[in-house]
Formats: sequence, structure tokens, C-alpha cells
Amino acid sequence: MLKSMRKSGLSCVAAMLFAGSVGQAHAQSDNLFDMLFGGGNRATSRARSEPPRTVKPAPVKRQPAKAPRISGPSYYNYRPVPLTHVAFSDISVPAAENAFQPALEGVAFREALPMLEGVELYAEKDIAAAIVAFYSKHPDFVWVSGYQVNERAKRVLRVLSEASSHGLSDVDYTVGVPGSDFSYDDIAARQKELIRFEMTLTARALRYARDAHAGRVNPNKLSGYHDFPEKPMDLVQSIGFMANMPEADRYLEGLHPRNDVYRKLRAELEVLRGAAEREIVVDPKMFMRPGGESSELAKLLKIIERDASGAFMETHGAVLKAHEGSERYSDALVPVIKAAQESHGLKPDGIIGPRTVAAIAGVSKAARIEKVLYALERLRWHPSELGDTRVVINAASFNVDFFENGKPRISMRTVVGRNANQTSFFYDKLETVEFNPYWGVPRSILVNEMLPKLWRDPSYLDRNGYEVVNSQGRQISSSAVNWGQYGSNVPYSVRQKPGRNNALGELKILFPNRHAIYMHDTPSKSLFQRDTRAYSHGCVRLADPRAMAAAVLDISVDEVSRAIEIGDRSRPTRRRIERDIPVYVGYFTAWPQTDGVVSYHGDVYGRDARLKTALEKTTDLRSSSI
Repeated sequence: MLKSMRKSGLSCVAAMLFAGSVGQAHAQSDNLFDMLFGGGNRATSRARSEPPRTVKPAPVKRQPAKAPRISGPSYYNYRPVPLTHVAFSDISVPAAENAFQPALEGVAFREALPMLEGVELYAEKDIAAAIVAFYSKHPDFVWVSGYQVNERAKRVLRVLSEASSHGLSDVDYTVGVPGSDFSYDDIAARQKELIRFEMTLTARALRYARDAHAGRVNPNKLSGYHDFPEKPMDLVQSIGFMANMPEADRYLEGLHPRNDVYRKLRAELEVLRGAAEREIVVDPKMFMRPGGESSELAKLLKIIERDASGAFMETHGAVLKAHEGSERYSDALVPVIKAAQESHGLKPDGIIGPRTVAAIAGVSKAARIEKVLYALERLRWHPSELGDTRVVINAASFNVDFFENGKPRISMRTVVGRNANQTSFFYDKLETVEFNPYWGVPRSILVNEMLPKLWRDPSYLDRNGYEVVNSQGRQISSSAVNWGQYGSNVPYSVRQKPGRNNALGELKILFPNRHAIYMHDTPSKSLFQRDTRAYSHGCVRLADPRAMAAAVLDISVDEVSRAIEIGDRSRPTRRRIERDIPVYVGYFTAWPQTDGVVSYHGDVYGRDARLKTALEKTTDLRSSSI
């Protein structure tokens, strides 16, 4: 599944392209490391006191007036799938003996078909084509029996009317249903009414089928950060399935994601919608330390108790009951608040502030409902079945979970890409764990952040222990390169050798993708203590990388530690992940935690707002054609 690496990506780029092909040099860095990965590195500080190597600089040449830049992915102006007129005149009816079914007693399809002249039905292009293709091959009614709407149609109409329970928009599937009463004196009018209903229901049922299967929005048209394979669907075959199934509703219902996450989010949506009168609003500016008093505290405690899991109540239920209605933040409540903070991915400091209130109480019920709706849509971009053993990285919550055989095994904090270098949204499969890796400096960092320094001081990389490698894989001195002559097309690779101070730390977990994103260790541990953890160049830093490596390799942490010590930490080694483990690099501002409770997170990349706009544009376009 190895894919080509994008040269201009802003995410961290794996050094595997040239690891081990050249000699190794000392890799401690000074202010560059602090700038990219945070300060406080003692070994790096020691390195600053050592005298730099004497390297003959390259002759100074005139440099460009403006430094080159490599741009990252961008967001697009979303355009929904356009609608087209269904060309009923293109339906070619064969001879009667080739009909899909014998003509039914009542309205004959062949007699009714010409009555579609002048009827305007709009649908997505592929749906319009599927209607023409199906009825040309099978010229008979699917949704009409005799002169009435049949039971199959009624079942499908029920599904369409309940679309909102799946987070879809009911109005996208509106169908005018003929009444049961009609006059035999005007059979022609009844024929026209039924044939129009037939085609409209087919068009809307297909729209529902496709939306349930792949979502209403094409994620790849939202931004360059979204990268999902197409989810093709044989729409002609879909009509055939419904035509041959008495319970066609079961077919449509089965197209929705079939996984536990989808079921939990859908249940959360139902609870939220049904709890409108029971909303508890907490002052979003609430701030309390232990010992303080506020009438808002009682509300917050009530929400904690209302939303708590069984395990949480088993540990803290007695304290919550004893302090029901309390306005004083006693010492006994501190462990309860800390546990609630930790369950929402916050730093468990026991201080109640706006972030704690927002995480526990939510901004508002309407905001939570929206987040669930977005999560349901995003899940449709993924495989229907996620796999019982899987890794889920949620950039919005700065967290990663490893599930094994359907049960949560590990959950830990992560650091993800900053807003300018966002972690992409895609899924892949784990392949290898590399111990003591090289760090290959991403081309974007080399050009955007290091090149200006190299213009002033070509020996910068030599002095800081970085290796420069040419296209033939030969290591050269950075001071021998005229860094100003190439613009953004620098024909050299730069890497940092393995070691405790390597930007990737002790290991990285690879799932090769064109964004060059992977999970890895980091020497900068302090960032994991922050609530908002968007600081990387796109890759995913792990709070406990040894535990994650042991879990995916199905070995002990001790064995991982031994693998790291091989070669005195100076030579990369790899171990293949033998199991089939999908990894989902996701972005969900509403997501079930490992205990099943849905948690809500901030929209750090602003993707909820963009998805909202795309969904509104889609509904507006569809509504205009009804």
C-alpha cells in the first residue's frame, strides 16, 4: 500500500527514503530544534557549549531577493453535485416478451410512459442515467401495483421520512404520494400520476441509498487535507435489488455504516433531540478553585452525574449524591472534577474554567446536535465496518485509541498538526514500526524555515549535526552547497540521525501514505500536558509510543525496549506489523469515548464550519429542484 510521497507536503516526511544509505553524523541541534519542537532539551543545551566544527564555507553568491515558499493544502469553495433533467424520452422500451415482469393488472407501464412528456424531474447525473438504464431494460412498475401505491413503496417512503434519525435531511428525499381515491372515468390522469410517482420515488430512493452509503458531501472537494477513496455504487443494480425485495426498506437501512461508533452517535442524536426541555445551561465563563462558591457548580455536578458512565458512577457516585445541589467546591469534589476533566481529554488540574465547562456542559444543545450530525456524515466517508482491531486517531480531540477484538486496549494523548500544517483526514493500514529512526527533514521545513538560515550561514546544518544527502545518496557538507541557487527545488535531502534527541524520538509507527503522516515519539514531552495540542508539522506524536508499538506488534513493552537498545540507539531497525490493522486519521468534534460516552471537542481546524456550508449548499440545490 506504499504510495508516492508528495514533495510539497507540510507534514513530517519519513526519512525512510534514504535511511541507512549513507554515513551517520552527530545529530544534536540548537535553536532549530527548539524552534520546531519546543525548548527545554538539556542535551541540546549541552551541545551549544561545544565548539562548532571548522568547515570551509561556500563562496558567497548573490541570493534571490525573496525567499521561496512551499504552500500546503488549501480549502476549496465547495460545489455540490449538480442536478440534471431525467431524460424520460431516452427510455427505450423493448418488445413485450422481453419485459422485466408480465404486465400487471391495472396501469400498464408502456401505456403510461409517454405521459412523462413535459414532466420535469431533476436528479444527480448518475442517478438520472441509472433510471433510464434500468427502465429501458426492465419496463415495469416497481412501486405501483394495479392502480395503487404498493407495500414495497410504503416501506421505502417510511425510510425516507425517517432520514433525519440518521442525521440526513428529510427534505432531500421528498416524494409526492398519490392518494388512494381516484376515478375510473379518468384513468389517463391516474396513469400519469402513478408513472410520475414511480420515477420520483426511484430517484429519491437512489439519492438516499447513495447518501447513506457515501455521504451527502464529497470530502475531497472540501480541501486538500481530505483524502478518501471513492465509494462507488452500482445504482442500476440498487434499483434491481429494491424491485426484487418485498422489504426494500431493509436494503436501504443496510446501506448506513454498520459499526458501533455510528450506532452510539445515532443514539446520542436521539437523546439530544428528546431532551430539549431538560437542557441545563452553565455559565460558560464560570471559574472556580477548590474552596470557592457558585450557584453554577450545582448545575455542573448535575450534568456530570447525568452523562456519567457506570464505571464513573461506581467510583464517584456517592460523592455526587452527597453534594447534590451544593454551591461550595469542597475538597471532596476535587477528585470528581479531575476525573471528569480527564474523561474529556483535559488536563486534570481540578480547576473549573471555561474549557472544563465547555467540555462537560457543551456550548449548547444545538451545538452538540450539529457536531453529532457532522460526525455521522464523516463516518460515511469511511468503510462501513471499521474493524474490530483498529487504531483511531482523532485530531479534534488530540487523542488516539487502539481497539483489539472490539474492546479498547490503549488510549493516549497526542500532539497533532498546527493550523498551518494540519493533520490530514484519511484512513490507511499499519505496516511497520521503526526503532531509532532517522528524521528526514520535510521539504517544506527545509525550504520555508531552514533555507533563510542557510543563505546567511551555509554551514548551519554541519554545525548542528544534520546530514545532507545528494540525489546519488552521497553525504556532502552543507557548507559546500550554494543554497540560494535552487529556489524551492532544492535537490538535496536533509536528515537527523537516530538518537535520544532525534525529532522522532525512539520510534515511529508507519502507515505509508502520500501525506507522509505517521505516529512517532518525541523528546518534547511537556506539550502532552496541555489541553489544546496542535503543535506538530502534521504527524502524530504519541504520549506513550512504547505502549502503542507493543500493542500493534502484539508484544510486550519490554520487548519494545530491547528493540530500541539494539545497536546502541544508533542504527534504525524495523519490525513488520503482521496483523491487519486499519488506522483512521480522523477529525470528529463529537466522538464516543472508550467507555461509550460521547464527548465533544473544539473545532481546532475550522472544519465543522466548512462542512456545514457544504451541507447547506447541497440541501439548497436539491430543494430548488423539487
